[in-house]
Amino acid sequence: MIALTRLRLLGFVRTGRAVAPLIAAAAALSILYGGGQARAAEAYGVSALVLFPLLAWQTKILLDVEPDVQRRLAVTAVGSPRRELASGLLAATAAGLVTVAMAMAAPWLAGALKPDDGSGTTIGLVAHLLALPCAVALGALASRAVTRSAGNGAAVLVTGSVLAIVLGLKASPLQWLVPPLMATTRLTTSGLYPTAEVVTVVGQAVLWSAAAAWGYARLRRSRA
Repeated sequence: MIALTRLRLLGFVRTGRAVAPLIAAAAALSILYGGGQARAAEAYGVSALVLFPLLAWQTKILLDVEPDVQRRLAVTAVGSPRRELASGLLAATAAGLVTVAMAMAAPWLAGALKPDDGSGTTIGLVAHLLALPCAVALGALASRAVTRSAGNGAAVLVTGSVLAIVLGLKASPLQWLVPPLMATTRLTTSGLYPTAEVVTVVGQAVLWSAAAAWGYARLRRSRA
């Protein structure tokens, strides 16, 4: 499975498909940090929200690199559909971590952070790490292996990203249906981190990612 994960990452990079989402992320971060200094937690909280659709898009691109026939051969090579599926999600997560690392470094390079004791950076890292698995799961649901066409995949990607923001608003009674992006951003920008809310946000992110990954696995199995 590790060899297949490495193969998919190499294919993602060597075909040049890794460039577009990285450029888009760099452009978004440049705009975000071009307006002056902010507290680290606040800046990173907004960054995690902004990068969510880009991380999902990056995942979709990575999972769509392989032709359908090659993906079926990969199942035979690793001996298990679950291992093949897991290797794709693992490769997407590894690629996403590169984008997260860029997002963590960007405000320091731009001089856009106010001095703090380092706690804001830690909180910002947690915010990105909560957004990453949710984005990977959404990108997987938008991949060609599930949606069958580029148009359907784009619709899933855009709809999922928009709903994550709209339904995540504080006034929405359906917040629990979407990844807690808005809740995380509210926590980081408020400067208050009550234990109950932090646990709720983390739990929601874990459960939503797990449920979406399970749905991806089921859909992949039904379309095999």
